[in-house]
Amino acid sequence: MIRTEVIIGVKNVPKSAEWYMTLLDCTTTHGGNNFEILVDKQDGTPILCLQKWGVHEHSTLVSPDSKKGNGLILYFRVNNFNEVWDNARELYAVIEEVPRLNPASGRKEFALRDLDGYYVEIADDTPNQ
Repeated sequence: MIRTEVIIGVKNVPKSAEWYMTLLDCTTTHGGNNFEILVDKQDGTPILCLQKWGVHEHSTLVSPDSKKGNGLILYFRVNNFNEVWDNARELYAVIEEVPRLNPASGRKEFALRDLDGYYVEIADDTPNQ
């Protein structure tokens, strides 16, 4: 079995954790000011890890002044698409693309920026028929 656990550098771990928990209706398992693990409430699968910039010696997480996010899309497939869209609007998130049908995937999608400027794409888990 292979699983990906994405770790992103953030300025404020608790604030970013709260933002993602509100957006995705997920929960945490680690807790703390330097590192957090966000997991699916239903089955506990890790979805995203948040690392405070510069806390550990990870070469790609040393400074927020580097070109963070270039070539990176945080892509989440959700089974509560409309709820997540409502959550994004309640967060006053920077919306990059409003909900639309992606003809390539057959899924409804929208895109926004998180508190640290990462590009976040939300896709409906069920392709439209």
